[in-house]
Formats: sequence, structure tokens, C-alpha cells
Amino acid sequence: MSDQWQDYPVQEHTVHGTVRVLPELYSPQLDNARSILVYLPSGYEPGEDRYPVLYMHDGQNLFDAYTSFAGEWHVDETLLRLETEGIKAIVVGIPNGGSERVNEYSPFRDPRHGGGKGDRYLDFLADTLKPRIDADFRTLPGRDHTGLMGSSMGGLISLYGYFYRPETFGFAGAMSPAFWFAQRAIFPYTLRQRYIPGRIYLDAGTAEIPRRFGRILPKHVGQPVCADAQRMLAILSRLGFEARRELNYVEGIGAAHNETAWSQRLPNALRFLLGPLRDGYSTYD
Repeated sequence: MSDQWQDYPVQEHTVHGTVRVLPELYSPQLDNARSILVYLPSGYEPGEDRYPVLYMHDGQNLFDAYTSFAGEWHVDETLLRLETEGIKAIVVGIPNGGSERVNEYSPFRDPRHGGGKGDRYLDFLADTLKPRIDADFRTLPGRDHTGLMGSSMGGLISLYGYFYRPETFGFAGAMSPAFWFAQRAIFPYTLRQRYIPGRIYLDAGTAEIPRRFGRILPKHVGQPVCADAQRMLAILSRLGFEARRELNYVEGIGAAHNETAWSQRLPNALRFLLGPLRDGYSTYD
């Protein structure tokens, strides 16, 4: 491992297990830099095993309540518990670009909200970050063992990335995805794609009514997030993804659009994406 990786600071933080930090990795695709977080499964050192890798957006919200926007996902605690089921993985947390978050998390340009840098962001992950992770850690580098995951705009870019870079990413998790963005451009885009074997996890909360976002969302949103998720489920099924083995959809009953809801659905999402079984998980949570 490169000596540029640092231990995560332990004082006044809520991280469990081993998280390493690479300060200010430069992206030539985006012409900016950010620190990268890497969660390592227990027993990683010493050892020789290799592990699947999950690249997760909004990295500052994954492990630490002190750096999170509105509470953390508890990814570290969740993976420690899942190790008792034989599920182990490396998680790479990519903090968002602050004011550039929306621009980087959408390949589509929205006349009101921006966007349009999604391809460059995914190229950064695939062509700059992933080679560094594969060189510095014991990964399983093939597409079947490399995935994307995020929520809201992070869910949008995760699903898009599955089709945009299929040679790199073989599974994707889209939690409460912002499919409304750019007048729902993700739907015609997905309809133009071909079936690519892999695993896609999709979810939404039944209480994710856009009232909460009334001042920032365009008028045409006007329907629950789960309605858009159900529409995408139908499109993916039409493309040929087999329900409950390659494609898993979950509705969180009464769940809102926040980190608490995503952390509650995270264990089953990771079981589906990383576990040996691809079916048997409930459609409703």
C-alpha cells in the first residue's frame, strides 16, 4: 500500500473498523481534487484475500456523523455485522464536490439546476481512482466485483454509470434516485440501452413526496419518488433483467428522503449486491 494513505483520525469521530484516507486526489477529468476514504474489512491486515469493491458517492456521509450532512449511513457498522454472514467488501467513499455535486452527479443538463459533468465524473472513477485503488489494495478488479452506489442524485449517477461504463461496473445500487432531474432524461436514455448482465438494486420510500423540495424542484416533478422508481423497474425488466436475481426493488413503507432511511435499507441492499444469493429478498421493506 502506498505510504500516502493515512489512518482516519479517531478523536471526535464515529468511525468503526479500519478506514484509510488519501488526501486530495487530483482528477484530470474534472480539474479538481478531493480526499478519498477507503473502508477495509476486518482481517484485511495481515492477509492475502482479495475483495469486491463498492464505490459510493457522498463519501462524507458514509462512515462519520461528524462529517455528514444530516447523519451518516453507518456503512462501517453495517459491513461489520454482515461479515458474520460471510459478506466482506472494500468500500471507497468519494466525497461530493460541494457546489459541484449536482453538476458531477448528472450527465444530463437541467436548465434550472445544472448538471452535465456526469460522464467526466464517472471517467474519473473508472480511469483515475479505480486504477489507484486496485494498485494499493487487494481488490477483485473485474466488473463482476466492482460496483457503484448512492442516493438521490448519487442514485441517478449510479444507475447511469452501470450503462455508461459497463466494462468497469457490474453492479449498481440506486437508493431514492433523483430520476426527475433534467425532465427525467434518464428514462429515454435507459430505453436506448441493451441488456448487460449484472445486478441492480433500486429502492424508494413511500413518503418521499416532493413537497419537501417544493422550492427547488420543478413543477413537473409532482409525484412520489417511488413512482419514478417503479417506472424504471418496468424499463429494466423490459430490457431483460431478471427480477429478484439481477434486479431487486424495495419500497420503504413510510420512509422519507434521508440518511436514516437509507441506512435502514442498506443491509439488504448490500446482501443483494455483494452476497452469494441474488434472490429471496423482499420487494417491500
